[in-house]
Amino acid sequence: MELKRNPLQGVFNIIRFNWHFYLVAGLILALLIVFRKHLPEPVKSFTLGIALLATLTIIVSLIISFYIYDISDLYQLKWLKDADHKNILNINAGFDETSEIIKSKYPDSDLTVCDFYNPFRHTEISIKRARKAYPPKDNTIRVTTDNFPFSDRSFDYALAVLSAHEIRNKRERTDFFKELNRVTKTTGQIFVTEHLRDLNNFMAYTIGFLHFHSRSSWLQTFEQANLSVKQEIRTTPFITTFVLEKNGDTF
Repeated sequence: MELKRNPLQGVFNIIRFNWHFYLVAGLILALLIVFRKHLPEPVKSFTLGIALLATLTIIVSLIISFYIYDISDLYQLKWLKDADHKNILNINAGFDETSEIIKSKYPDSDLTVCDFYNPFRHTEISIKRARKAYPPKDNTIRVTTDNFPFSDRSFDYALAVLSAHEIRNKRERTDFFKELNRVTKTTGQIFVTEHLRDLNNFMAYTIGFLHFHSRSSWLQTFEQANLSVKQEIRTTPFITTFVLEKNGDTF
C-alpha cells in the first residue's frame, strides 16, 4: 500500500516554511491600502493596480503549488520502476518527503537515506524551518556534497528529488554529481527531479523562479560529472525529472 500525503500538505508547508515572504507581502499591501487615500488620483489608480496584481500573483502561485504538491502525481514517483530488490540511495537537502513513499511502494528495496545539508553552505531559511518541522529520521546518514561514505558502484538507483537546486555553487554542484556517478553502478540510473528556471515557472512564481536552475545549467553540470541524459520526464508543466546514466564507467 502506498503512503498517502495529507490534504493540503504541500501548499501548507510552502506557507509554513516561507511565512516571512507572505508576512512582508501582506504588510506592503496593507500599507498601500492605508495610504492610498492620501495619494493624488492618478497615483491612487496605479497603486490599486499594483496591489491587485501582487495579490493575484500570490494567489496564482499558491494555486499552482497546490496543483503540483497536493493533487498532481508528483509523489507517486512513476519514473521509479522495478525498484524492489534494488539498492537505492535517496539523498536530500534536509527535508525528506520521499523516503517513506519509496519504502512503502517498494518494501523489498534496500533504501539508504542521506542528508547533505550544510548550514554554512546551504543558507536558505526555508530549509532550516523544514528541518525543524521534520527532523531527519534516525537512519539518515549525514554526508557532504563531495564525499559520500560509500564504495564505488554501490547503488542501482540514486535519487535527488527537489534537493539538488539547494547547492547554489556550480563547482559544488558538479562535485555532488560526480559523487553520485561514483556510487552508482555501471548499469544504474540517477533520477533528478527539479523545477526549472523557465517560462512556466516564471509564470507560476515570478521572480521566485530565480531560485531554480535553468535546463542548460543542469545539462552542463551533468556533462561535467560525466553523466548523460537518457530521458526527461515532465510531471506537470512545472516539474522535470532527468533520468541520468553514466557516460562511460570512469570509476
